Amino acid sequence: MNATAGTRPDDTSGRLGKSGKSGKSGPKGYLRIGRSIALPVRRVSVVVALVLLVLLLAACVATLTLGRLGVGLADLPTALTGGAEGKDHFVLERLRGPRLVVALGTGAALGLSGALFQSVTRNPLGSPDVIGLAAGAGAGAAIVAMYFPGDVPVAVGALLGAVVAMALVHVSTGTGFRNPARLVVAGIGVAAIGGAVTQYVVYAIERDKASALTSYVNGSLTARSWGDAATIGVVLLLAAPFVAAVARRLAVVEMGDEIAEGLGAEPRKTKSLAVVLAIVLSAGAVAVAGPIAFVSLTAPQVAKRLTRASGPHLLLGALSGALLLVVADLCAQQLPLFDDLPVGIYTMAIGGLYLGHLLVREWRRGVL
Repeated sequence: MNATAGTRPDDTSGRLGKSGKSGKSGPKGYLRIGRSIALPVRRVSVVVALVLLVLLLAACVATLTLGRLGVGLADLPTALTGGAEGKDHFVLERLRGPRLVVALGTGAALGLSGALFQSVTRNPLGSPDVIGLAAGAGAGAAIVAMYFPGDVPVAVGALLGAVVAMALVHVSTGTGFRNPARLVVAGIGVAAIGGAVTQYVVYAIERDKASALTSYVNGSLTARSWGDAATIGVVLLLAAPFVAAVARRLAVVEMGDEIAEGLGAEPRKTKSLAVVLAIVLSAGAVAVAGPIAFVSLTAPQVAKRLTRASGPHLLLGALSGALLLVVADLCAQQLPLFDDLPVGIYTMAIGGLYLGHLLVREWRRGVL
């Protein structure tokens, strides 16, 4: 990378220089770190990321302060730095703190998973929700809860269910993940099977267990613990270096397999790694919060439409996913009309409308 492009060689660390190029996605620049590293970025992406961060911070503050049990806004800085006592300590340590962290991590994982899938399939419908991954993970978790209660962790069941669902989709299409239209059709079928298995388990097990499982399979952040927060945090930390490694190759793969092969991006290996990462991220999210619907579908599309740029939008997808889930959970906690409603029902309502919009648009374009 040319260290002098856009700015003088003696620019200070962190300065964003102009590249002199513009296009559909707006002017590009270089984020300089020291004298030897210059990362290409789009200015509009930086602005969108900052806006999403501000909105996410506002949603987090609202989650901790609103309502009868909320921490006072003036007391929040002291409480967050370890000075919380009494009610505030209970709210931060047991009630809303873990729930908020799980919402942030789960939303980011789902947003990343959706961005990876949509990049691999080059289709806005290529989401874990649509192609059956979330339903498979939910079914796996339900089977473990029914037949191996206490012996096998629910997270293991969710991961196995996700892997089986993706294997079924891969075999059913006849072309792997390369044909977007077949992928969607096969995914809908696999999702229906996974949903049927889950509903059977809910019907068959004892009433008290069924009540807890029903809340789980709809996607819920109620009664989350710091252990759940640690689980999704570990998943994100382990996936992060691989996501960073695959991000630049995915941008090349989106130009077409032949071009990517010529540029050394190894499209088959890149797609395989991206799919594995998406499965791990989605399964991790399901393990701690249940199959929360449509965050992975809508978050990458929100990022893409805000920046109007091509590419996988991985970081912005993660930020959008975190924001969507935190806001949805805020509604679940504070709207009196739907008291204690699982957060997955809110995301399902929003994402279902958006899915309908995408299906109509793709049908008009002749893709479906």
